[in-house]
Amino acid sequence: MVENVKALLKLHEGIKHEVYLDNENSCIVPQEVVDAMLPYFNKTAYGNPTLTHKPGWEAFEVIMNSFKKISKYIGAKNLEEITFTPSETEANNQAIMGSCFAQKGKGKKIVISEIEPINVLQVAEMMQKYGFTTQKIPVNNEGFVNLEKLKEAVDSETILVSISSVNNEVGTIQPIKEAVDIVKAKNPHALFHTDASDAYGRIPLNVQNLNVDLATLSSYKIQGPRGMGAMYLKSGINMERILEGQIGTQKLWPGVENTPLIVGFTKASELAFENFEANTTKMRTLRDKLVDGIFNELDDLRFNGPKGDKRSPDNANVSILRAEGEALTIELSLSGVYVSSGSACSRRLLQPSHVLVAIGRHYSEAHGSILMKVTRAHTEEDIAYVLKVLPTAVNRIRGIVGSTGVD
Repeated sequence: MVENVKALLKLHEGIKHEVYLDNENSCIVPQEVVDAMLPYFNKTAYGNPTLTHKPGWEAFEVIMNSFKKISKYIGAKNLEEITFTPSETEANNQAIMGSCFAQKGKGKKIVISEIEPINVLQVAEMMQKYGFTTQKIPVNNEGFVNLEKLKEAVDSETILVSISSVNNEVGTIQPIKEAVDIVKAKNPHALFHTDASDAYGRIPLNVQNLNVDLATLSSYKIQGPRGMGAMYLKSGINMERILEGQIGTQKLWPGVENTPLIVGFTKASELAFENFEANTTKMRTLRDKLVDGIFNELDDLRFNGPKGDKRSPDNANVSILRAEGEALTIELSLSGVYVSSGSACSRRLLQPSHVLVAIGRHYSEAHGSILMKVTRAHTEEDIAYVLKVLPTAVNRIRGIVGSTGVD
């Protein structure tokens, strides 16, 4: 396996232009964020923030400032409503498991959309082991949740509803406020959680205006360091910890706080929000140039998800018929363009993207999809390079494999 990887990497030698568009799965951390983190590893605030000495007090001050800033960016009432976690995966686990365990006895139904990210979908399904039930709400062919079905699903047994603010694969911006109003009207005691990882820093997000009870944030999805996320919990909502251990500055997540990564997450947030309108406008412009260029250069395509303002400004997802997704990611990688695919192999799963299947894509369309996410750091030259490389890669693969058909 190692030798195979070495051989693949050798094939990449000589690449002169690289464009990283796989921001769904990781990111390039900007130098400003790296520089902001470095002192906290060994120069200042490297202590445990619960201890009474200078390094500990420094760490405590830094973390409290981060709580305040993140709270401000999402419109939380106070810093106590924020909990830092090792990633959005842990935040979603804590939000769903912790709230359900705290509400047990008041009901047993969890309601989610059928296109929730895996770290929501699997946790909600896993809760069936503890006596809860899970109901999935269908979506239309653009990925919008069926609000009538949501209304029908919520009843006196419902304790939690979880719908992402923006779908991570097809970029659909869900009508969260409308969904919350429907849920609260049917059952005022039901909690509403939203995974806002793909909304934070890309669309306006105010937890008080939305009236959500819980929300999840991600660091790397706004070009912060991996290994850091956050959970918002509205004041007054009961929550049980899902992990035990030493409690530091946070009641819900045990262990020593990771000060450098918290600083990195906060710095990435600052960069995203200090020029929010300019950043999102740039992303939207680059995204549209990318999508328009692909459709101008190639045929037999399917655009996945909604267009325009109904879609997150960074997200482009296109199914390319007669070109298997994993083969295309490899072919593009050899030219320095890095994307992800909805194909089974690239996801290490035995099925295509559940999101693409849910919006009505055939398996071959899902397997031939590529997901690209632009950032404020991308340039028009980057997009032009992608549009130069992509058609060549697609035509090469189509020439080799021929038609795969549409099943």
